[in-house]
Amino acid sequence: MSTTASDPLATLGSLPGVSDAVDSVRKAVDRVYGHRVMRRRSNEVTAEAALRGSRGSAALAGADWNLEEVRRRTDFSGEDEARTVGAALRLTAEAGQLLSIWRQSPLRVLARLHLVAAGGAAPDDAVGRPRLAGESVDEPLIETPLPGADEVAGRLEGLSQLIIAGTAAPALVTAAVVHGELLALRPFGSHNGLVARTAERIVLIGSGLDPKSICPAEVGHAEQGRAAYVAAFEGYTTGTPEGVAAWIAHCGRSVELGVRESTAVCEALQRGAA
Repeated sequence: MSTTASDPLATLGSLPGVSDAVDSVRKAVDRVYGHRVMRRRSNEVTAEAALRGSRGSAALAGADWNLEEVRRRTDFSGEDEARTVGAALRLTAEAGQLLSIWRQSPLRVLARLHLVAAGGAAPDDAVGRPRLAGESVDEPLIETPLPGADEVAGRLEGLSQLIIAGTAAPALVTAAVVHGELLALRPFGSHNGLVARTAERIVLIGSGLDPKSICPAEVGHAEQGRAAYVAAFEGYTTGTPEGVAAWIAHCGRSVELGVRESTAVCEALQRGAA
C-alpha cells in the first residue's frame, strides 16, 4: 500500500487488472439492483444477504455451518463454532448502525466491532482496543508474520486518516485495502478476520456501491475457499503491484459471487419459493 501519491488508494485503481475488476463488479451490482423484486421486496433480500454473508464469514473463521443450521439456531453460546457464528451474525447486524461514524472515526468503529464480536468472550481489558506489546493473537487462518504493537498503531492511524480524508478510489479498491490491512495487522487479540470482513462490508455499503447491503462479499470469499483467500491475501502482504492487484481482483470476484447469491434469492422470491 506504500505510495507517495496524495491519494494513495486512488492510485491503486490504475494497477493492471484492477479497472477491469471494478467495472465487472459495478455491472454485476447494477444488474441485481435492477431486478424487479428489488422494487418491492428489497428488505427481504437485504435480510437474506445478511444471513448468508454471516454464514460465509463464519465459515472462513472455521465455523462452516450450512445455511439452514444458521437460520434455525437460536443459541450461539457454548462451543467455539457456535460462538463464531454468533459473532458473525452480531457483526453483520451492527454494521448498518455504524455507517455514519465510519467516515469520521474509523478507529472507533473498529473498536465497536471488536466489542460486538467478542461478546464477553475475551478479557474485558483486551476488548475493543488494539493489542499491546507481548499480547498474543488468536487468528488460526492467517499465519503471516505478526506486526508489533507500535507498527499496528501507526498503520491503523494511517489507514484511519486515509478514510477520513476521503479518496477518489473506487469502492472496491478501498474495501479491499481496508480488509487486507486489518488482516495483515490483526490489531485485536481475537476475531480479526470477522472484523476485517465486516469493515469491508461497511465500505461497500457506505460508498454507495451497495447501499442496501445485498451483495455479500463474505459469501464469495467463502465460496472461493479458504486456500484461495489466504493465497490472495498473502499476495497483498507482499506489497507488490501484482500482489495487491490480485487481492483486489479476488475481493471483486467475491462481491460478484455475493451478487449471484442475491440474484438467486430474488429469483426465489419472484417464484414465491424463498
